[in-house]
This record gives sequence, C-alpha cells and structure tokens, in this order.
Amino acid sequence: MPMASCHHRFPSMDNLAFDASVLWNQHEIPSQFVWPDEEKPGRSLEAPELAVPVIDLAEFRSQGSIACMHQEITSLVNEACRKHGFFAVLNHGVDPSLIARAEELMDGFFGMRLSQKQRLQRKVGDPCGYASSFTGRFSSKLPWKETLSFRYYSGDHSTRSQIKKKNTVLEEVYQEYCEAMSNLSLTIMELLGESLGAGKDYFREFFQENDSIMRLNYYPPCQQPDLTLGTGPHCDPTSLTILHQGRASGLQVLVDGKWHGIRPDPRAFIVNIGDTFMALSNGIYKSCTHRAVVNRRTARKSLAFFLCPRMDRKVAPPMELLVSSSEDDYVGRRYPDFAWRDFLEFTQKHYRADTKTLEAFSEWLRHKNIDDQ
Repeated sequence: MPMASCHHRFPSMDNLAFDASVLWNQHEIPSQFVWPDEEKPGRSLEAPELAVPVIDLAEFRSQGSIACMHQEITSLVNEACRKHGFFAVLNHGVDPSLIARAEELMDGFFGMRLSQKQRLQRKVGDPCGYASSFTGRFSSKLPWKETLSFRYYSGDHSTRSQIKKKNTVLEEVYQEYCEAMSNLSLTIMELLGESLGAGKDYFREFFQENDSIMRLNYYPPCQQPDLTLGTGPHCDPTSLTILHQGRASGLQVLVDGKWHGIRPDPRAFIVNIGDTFMALSNGIYKSCTHRAVVNRRTARKSLAFFLCPRMDRKVAPPMELLVSSSEDDYVGRRYPDFAWRDFLEFTQKHYRADTKTLEAFSEWLRHKNIDDQ
C-alpha cells in the first residue's frame, strides 16, 4: 500500500491517532504499539498451518445427502469445535460478486483521509463506528489496525442508521452483505445444533432474531511487524464469527500452546465459536484464543460478521446439553445465565476482551447478583 510523504511528527499520547501515512514515515513504531515480550509475535509471524475441516454446506443442506455423509460432516464439526472452535465453509451460497463489492468499498473507505473517516468516529462504550487502533479506549498494547463497525438487526435496515446516510452505496452493499451473513449463520446454527445432538432447530430459532455486529478490519503494512499485533490474543465474546480473510494471511489460532495460521481461501468463510455460544453449549464447544499479525509488505483486510442474539435474549444451554449422554446424569450449568446486553456492556465498559473474558464476566455477574440481593 503506497504511503504518502509526510513530515509531521507523531502526535503525543494525549491526542494519539492511528494514521498509517504518518506512521509509515517513522523509523520506529511508537511505544504504545509495542507489545510485551511474551505477547509480541517475534519469530512466529510465519506460523505452521492449522488444518481446519472444510465443510461443504451444499452437501449438508442437500435432502439427497446419504446418512453416512451427513454424519461425517457433523462429526468433523464436533471434533473441531471441541478442540479449537474453528472450521471453514464452502458452497455457502453467498454471491462472490457481493463479497468483491464489499472488499472494494472497504479499500475506498480506509483509503480516505483520517479526518474523513473520523466523521463516523466510534463513541466510548459503543461497539459501532470508526476506530483507529482503539486509541480512545486503551493507552498501551494498541493494535495495528483500523476498523469500521456497525450494528445489524435482522429484519431491520439498522446498518443505515450506523453509517448515517453519508455514503448510500456503502449502506446498501453492507446491508446486503449483513443479510447474507445472517442467513448463512442460521444454516451454520443448524449444523452446530445437529453436531451437538440438540437438533437443527433449537439454535436456529434462538438466533432467528439476531442483533449482530459487522466489522471491517484494515491492517496497514508495518515497518516492525515482529513488535506489534493487528489484534491481540483474545476470544470473541460474541456467539459466532463468520470471517472472509481476503488474500493476505494473518489470522493465527493458539492450539496446544502453539500458534498456527489459517490459510486464506477467497472461496471460503472461516467460522469460529465465540464465548456466548460456548456458554450456550455449556462449555462443550470452545471459544479459542486467536490473534492477527501484520506484515511489512502489504495491507491485510477482512470482513467479520459477529452473530449475536437479541439484546434481551437469555443465554442458557438447552436441557439436552445438561445431561450426560452415557448415564443421563445432570451435569449442571458451567456458566450463569445472562442477557447478551449485559455481556456486551461488560466488554465495552469494564473489560478489555482477552482469553478469559467469559470467566471474568461470569465472576463479575456472580458478585453483581450477590450485591443485588
């Protein structure tokens, strides 16, 4: 990505902003972007590949699919989600031209001047809007990225209110993209329900009305990629992430104590379990630690749809997942029941999402409930 020549000094801590055209001309990246030694990628920028199962959704949806093929698909998903929570889907039904338009518009938006992008500036406590490295929320371990996020409520044109009618084309394309992702997520919920033994309808109906988040991620080139991260190690607090990686690698997943990369495939979506679905599965399916690394050669971009339940929806596992399949013993709830609204507020106002977000939230919720009694 070409960087414009600029002789401005990087701003002080008080008005720090992430402007790639300015940063690229610094000999060293600012200290706020340098991660601790135990977290910076160092030599693990090129991690070994993680072999995730590739699920043919056309085969899964086919009425003519033979029973053994159907069983193989659900077994592959079950094994992956118990271990690390990541798999890929092909033949997903999303029009490739829609994906291409969404990526093209992303290039256009992030290619604008910082002052133009800041017209959609994200407010503190709000998960939606434009954010340049989250400088408004954090003062250290800043991620090397820009994002544009907006809310999507199924059946409503809520992406338009988030973009504030400043770009009609942007509104229309991402509204269409969100609708495609919402529909795709319901098919994936059928798959997850069957793989867990809860039936294909339970989770599909749970998310039929979803109040989700769409995020455009843009990771500019970095002159010292071994010192920083595009996104730090974390588990997604949402229910399900459907990610289109583009063509540049960068997604890494922590499995058995080692970082592994997931190779981009423009034809596929990467799916991963989030904390909220881990709670819905009573801890059976894992929300795995992952991160994004950057490089010095090219910009990386990704489209992430974070499926979330309706704000007031009670997150609790179905009874089938509270009973041991071997002896019909009640195994109990691993996490307290909660409303998605409360978990979202926790991550926006009280806790920086990391590898233990759900555990921290559960403890916070228990203390809150005791105090309220």
